[in-house]
Amino acid sequence: MERKKCRVYIDKEPFEFEVEGDFFWGKDETLFQKENNVISKVKWIDKGYSIVKAFGADEFLSLQKSIKENVIRALKDSSIFFNEECFELEKYHEVVKTDEEHFQVISKTRELTVSDLDFDIESLTQKFGAVLGCKLTSWVEELQKSHVQVRISRPNSLDINPPHRDGYLSFWEDIINIWVPISGCNEKSSLPIVSGSHMLPENKILRTSAKGAKINGNVYNVPCILESSEGDFQMTRPNPKQGEALLFSPFLIHGSAVNQNLDITRVALELRFPKIS
Repeated sequence: MERKKCRVYIDKEPFEFEVEGDFFWGKDETLFQKENNVISKVKWIDKGYSIVKAFGADEFLSLQKSIKENVIRALKDSSIFFNEECFELEKYHEVVKTDEEHFQVISKTRELTVSDLDFDIESLTQKFGAVLGCKLTSWVEELQKSHVQVRISRPNSLDINPPHRDGYLSFWEDIINIWVPISGCNEKSSLPIVSGSHMLPENKILRTSAKGAKINGNVYNVPCILESSEGDFQMTRPNPKQGEALLFSPFLIHGSAVNQNLDITRVALELRFPKIS
């Protein structure tokens, strides 16, 4: 296992962090297929992503409230002392001050179910299916569950995924990725993507295998994409607003969501909807 520097540019600003893993260049093939794809019918197929309306004002507030309740429950289950009445998601970092505590919390928030949150997931499958021109479901057959995960990123931390493609994992090959800002999401903290990178062939990508990358002691399920033969990744933050969602291909390179805010924790909701053949 090697230690290498991962260097990316986010809105033209350089960031780098150390990754441990066994790295290799891929084959001469392009995994993203334009035909019969979840984004085949949209005008933004070449970009690989778009921002769409997801929730009405009341719907969003109900969802946000239920996410806050689940984070509070995770804090309590992790035996972390805090004043529940004063707790705000954006001040999570004032309560969770160590990586060990944070790992305890996210081990719980990554295992949430649809019933834990106050939102109608099936209405979202219909809404996003209409945008994409195909039928979607929230049920991931290979996992035998729906994917619902709360992402929490403290300021000045490595609470991030490395650059990656979800499509490397078989159960994410034919899905639409959905990223919903919940709290503390802005131009300094929202999810970075590499526009058009779903078209990049594998022989131009240096990466690890699944569960083959470690950052700050944390092992990731998705392979880490360390670099491209075309140069450093030029990432941008699409920055969806409250009530909106970022939709993107599972083969679009994304991650490295460094939270540049000095005193605000970023919280987001991650969903993945398979396409019904």
